[in-house]
Amino acid sequence: MDGTGGGDRTDGAWRGFARRFGLSVAGFGLAAAGFIAALDPYGLRVGPGRVPGPLMDGNQRFMYPQVARSGLYDAAVFGSSTARLLDPDQLGPVLGGRFANLAMNAATPFEQAAIARLFLRYGTPKSVVFGLDANWCAAEADTKRLTFRPFPAWLYAEGTPWGFLRQVNGQSLATAVRVVLHAWTGLSARLRADGYAVFTPPEATYDAARAAAHIHGGGAAMPEAAPADPPVDPVDAPMPALAWLDDLLARMPPETRRIVAFMPVHVAAQGAPGTPKGAREAACKARVAEIGARRGARVVDFRLPSPVTTQDTNYWDALHYRLPIAARIVTALGTAAATGADDPDGFYRVLARP
Repeated sequence: MDGTGGGDRTDGAWRGFARRFGLSVAGFGLAAAGFIAALDPYGLRVGPGRVPGPLMDGNQRFMYPQVARSGLYDAAVFGSSTARLLDPDQLGPVLGGRFANLAMNAATPFEQAAIARLFLRYGTPKSVVFGLDANWCAAEADTKRLTFRPFPAWLYAEGTPWGFLRQVNGQSLATAVRVVLHAWTGLSARLRADGYAVFTPPEATYDAARAAAHIHGGGAAMPEAAPADPPVDPVDAPMPALAWLDDLLARMPPETRRIVAFMPVHVAAQGAPGTPKGAREAACKARVAEIGARRGARVVDFRLPSPVTTQDTNYWDALHYRLPIAARIVTALGTAAATGADDPDGFYRVLARP
């Protein structure tokens, strides 16, 4: 018997299966793309006058652009995790403006500058706070612009080019599902509408012995939040990120209150006087003070030995202070902005007084 007919039927069945499978995959892909577009989890349609949806992705790099584009905030904090605990609700009354906190875990100076530029594109700020860490002084800041975390440069570009297609991926789909669950089940947003979140463990769980081990052993209580420790560069090595800071301050109108603050890391993370690291930090502070004086910014230095930074129980690890210290920083920023004087208790120094 000739088996050709049976073979043709088998081939036809496989072709039919492949066609149905391909159409199913395409249909699922189109449905997923439409679902993501409808939920708009990254706020591609957000602009002045349009309120962003709930911030449901834990990576602030994806969530903050819609906050910046919304035009709902006329003041902002930029920085890494060392500035994330500054509460916008507390900052507004002492510095003026409706604040958003746009500081990102382990953010490089390049990433911080990117969100600051985006924010400035959509309004005239009343107040800005730049919370600096040691990476702003690093010679490699212009070559090590990103971390292992995804950074969606397209979300920071004018008009978010090809954003509809770029957001079609598993992460966006999962975030869109969380948006639905937020509406239907009350699932909590990952971030407050102004970008703020308490990323440190609950205060009730604080363990002084464990914190001391992190502080003096070089560990991190929140490894995902800790910026990479930059290498100790020679004192005269370039500091390319400071040119970005200079440019950002220059873009602001005269009426904007500008504050640049070196954040209060524990003394264990500071460069001691007489060491290469200490000399590098001193040179960086001098450069920032010069930029601040020229651009009308108050430069406040919390990165020094003080009653706060020498006390282990104020910290989770060498970089991350506890919530009560965050409130003290906010109050101190308001006082420094109002008086231009050093703190009598030694918590901070004012390096530049516009």
